[in-house]
Amino acid sequence: MGRYIFAVHSNPVAGREDEYNEWYSGRHLDDLLAIPGVISARRFMLAEKQTLPVAHAYRYLALYEVETDDPQSFIDELTTRVDTDRMPRSTALSRDLSAVLWKAL
Repeated sequence: MGRYIFAVHSNPVAGREDEYNEWYSGRHLDDLLAIPGVISARRFMLAEKQTLPVAHAYRYLALYEVETDDPQSFIDELTTRVDTDRMPRSTALSRDLSAVLWKAL
């Protein structure tokens, strides 16, 4: 079975960080974990201290570990669920985000 990391960089809408974090940790992680093949989910916030100066566009990172022999089925299921009752998107989430699927070597 193939292993993947689905990495999502995101930010809250200005002035709505608490609402964003409550939705992300209290609802959205569970919505992703309900997708077949998703076996773990973790969130991170950009640390203030870095080894090198960093001008990073995103303050938050979510990593989802996915096990599947058919990564397209994960992508299809994810896109089918987004903006439905099964995976509502908070208005506190900025629409400027990055979502990338990485294959483990």
